Amino acid sequence: MRRDTGGRLPSDGVTPGPTAGTTLDTALLAPHTTLGLGGPARRLVRATTADEVVARARAADGAGEPLLLVGGGSNLVVGDAGWPGTALLLDHRGHEIVARDGDAVVLHVEAGHDLDALVADTVAAGLGGLECLSGIPGRTGATPVQNVGAYGVEVADLLVGADLYARRTGRRGPVAAAELELGYRTSRLKGDRNVDGEVVLGVRFRLTTDGLSAPIRYAELARALDVEPGARVPVAAAREAVLGLRRAKGMVIDPDDPDSRSAGSFFMNPVVDPGTAARVEARAQERGQVPVTAWPQPDGRVKLSAAALIERAGIPRGHPGEHSPVRVSTKHTLALTHRGGGTTDDLLALARDVRDHVDGAFGIVLRPEPVLVSCAL
Repeated sequence: MRRDTGGRLPSDGVTPGPTAGTTLDTALLAPHTTLGLGGPARRLVRATTADEVVARARAADGAGEPLLLVGGGSNLVVGDAGWPGTALLLDHRGHEIVARDGDAVVLHVEAGHDLDALVADTVAAGLGGLECLSGIPGRTGATPVQNVGAYGVEVADLLVGADLYARRTGRRGPVAAAELELGYRTSRLKGDRNVDGEVVLGVRFRLTTDGLSAPIRYAELARALDVEPGARVPVAAAREAVLGLRRAKGMVIDPDDPDSRSAGSFFMNPVVDPGTAARVEARAQERGQVPVTAWPQPDGRVKLSAAALIERAGIPRGHPGEHSPVRVSTKHTLALTHRGGGTTDDLLALARDVRDHVDGAFGIVLRPEPVLVSCAL
């Protein structure tokens, strides 16, 4: 493979944000989260290059200052007390094709680049692979941390590697995807598993060049496209179908849609052993309900639909009612929304209510998908 210096996508050269490394006038974190919740940071700064991210992280660590990395804030729940240190907004953007190999390219993306903007650019360029991640808010650098996935595609399917800065050791450089221990909504970069304090500076995806999507694996998407599972379709068609499905669930950021003011899916789909799955199905039958949606996994376990568990546990859409500042989405029970005037404590109380209903009904304890900062369930 060779470096391709002429292969730029439509939004390369995107206008940068505020002056690199600026300290912002306000330290409020709520405006930098899709929930619109969370107290202030002691200090809020922005970095517009990877070098600046490293410099700011080194400065904070050298001063013994707690450091919080903030991308698009779409997977972040910040406590009402805020953050007792520096919050660093990752705003380094851009992408370019760095290698070509037959019918594929390797695309390097800066970690601060908006994910949906990236997907739109790759679709416009006829590159396939990322289209099923359309409409997911946030920054591209978060995708390997969570092994972000939707509609049958996970980042692990496409990731070549990531550029990392390890705060504990000072090492900076590329790491292959195989070393990141990517699993269902997890990696070695997530939470307590990130023992070296590794920060994602950039990622590399392998994408196809024939203008067709990845094989359509998700049944709901296949139905929307009117194709058989496993078919490939034009990337633009796949993107539009995914966006349509997500909008119907309030999962595309829209200022006119209060259901979209959320952190996306608040709970992860639980992955359980076959015996537990059978017990859940039996309890649903005892309650006169249709079976909980389940997907067999390669390791023999079964992934259960958290949304179905929530509904069958007696939590309806819109719970606990239209006068509450926080409530379950009126479109999808997996999203917890903030309608304005609420607090993070309000949101966490609602999350506990949902979790406890599911535990009481099925003996399954749902785990939150967003990162909880200065707060806990």
